[in-house]
Amino acid sequence: MKRLHRTATAAALALPVVAAGTASALPAPVPVTAPATPGSVARAETPQLPRPTGPYAVGRHSLHLTDPSRPDPWVPEAGARELMVTLYYPARAGTGTPARYATAEEIRLLLEFQNLDATVPPETLSATGVHSRVNARPSEGGSHPLVVLSPGFSVSRFTLTALAEDLASRGYVVAALDHAYESAGAAFPGGRMLTCVACDTIKEAEDYGVATTVRAQDVSFLLDRLTGSSPAWRYAHIIDRKRIGMAGHSLGGASAGSAMAGDSRVRAGINMDGSFHGSVPPEGLDGRPFMMLGTEALHHPGGEDDSWDTAWEHLDGWKRWLTLAGADHFTFTDAPLLAEAFGLPAPELSAERSIDLTRAYASAFFDQHLRGIPRSLLDGPTAANPEVRFNNP
Repeated sequence: MKRLHRTATAAALALPVVAAGTASALPAPVPVTAPATPGSVARAETPQLPRPTGPYAVGRHSLHLTDPSRPDPWVPEAGARELMVTLYYPARAGTGTPARYATAEEIRLLLEFQNLDATVPPETLSATGVHSRVNARPSEGGSHPLVVLSPGFSVSRFTLTALAEDLASRGYVVAALDHAYESAGAAFPGGRMLTCVACDTIKEAEDYGVATTVRAQDVSFLLDRLTGSSPAWRYAHIIDRKRIGMAGHSLGGASAGSAMAGDSRVRAGINMDGSFHGSVPPEGLDGRPFMMLGTEALHHPGGEDDSWDTAWEHLDGWKRWLTLAGADHFTFTDAPLLAEAFGLPAPELSAERSIDLTRAYASAFFDQHLRGIPRSLLDGPTAANPEVRFNNP
């Protein structure tokens, strides 16, 4: 995340939920300036994520994964690298139990990290309404493409809940990751709350390239555990191992490039407003498709973040470079909706449009490249979506 582009929208990013399931087993973050009077909230209704748009109900299950082959890069004395994963999947309606959006403690830590702990009540935000159900039975028949989601640096996997639920409702299995010690607060088994040690460790621009490589290794390990001979998830049989994609926000989006460069199993990727940090190599991605989806202010051709111009030149397969007018860095997450709910300043692009556009273009991309279903939405500008600009230098 660009330091100068962290905005007040981040106030609403206190999202991490951890249903402490078990499995067999970047520019530097900066606190935002809170515009509201401390202790006051313009509105305090419980936020509700919009309903998913697909035909399936959505199940949710959480996994804790440990990779004994790698020490944690940020806290080596902690031992093996750990991940928390939430799996969203097409489910049978009426099964499972209601999911929580977030724990109050995870939210409190993120609000504290953003200097907003006196502005937004964590208990209200933790009650945000979601549409997935824990341990719901998977829908009958068939296998589904897998999409990995990686969040921005210093924030949790649950910043992408609205997108994850929508993709699952459309027939995808979604694996949303928390990378240990890379968020303001994420709950791990044993009552541990891991905070953002990496935020204090990463000092230089090149360190973010190291971070994308670490995340790419996390993704490869995740795929081993989900698609190997002894999968960690009880419903792993519903994953189509030959149809795997990845999307991410900010550092997570850059990591989609690194994951594709390092692992041929990842067939398609999306970077949502992240500086690439060299994650797309000069030789390209073996012709695999990639979409760049960003803010018009920062990520237009020739813009301030020239890593997008470089990545565009390196991409050697189907590619799109889309920017959204009126968007800010967190437009592609749940943040705008949560900011609106609490009366905090939000970007020009409304929360409803932010979520609708992110869902529409991400699902169209994965439909076309993981399912082989052509989507005309990706062919060029449409009158229905005037905010979306196709940049094809």
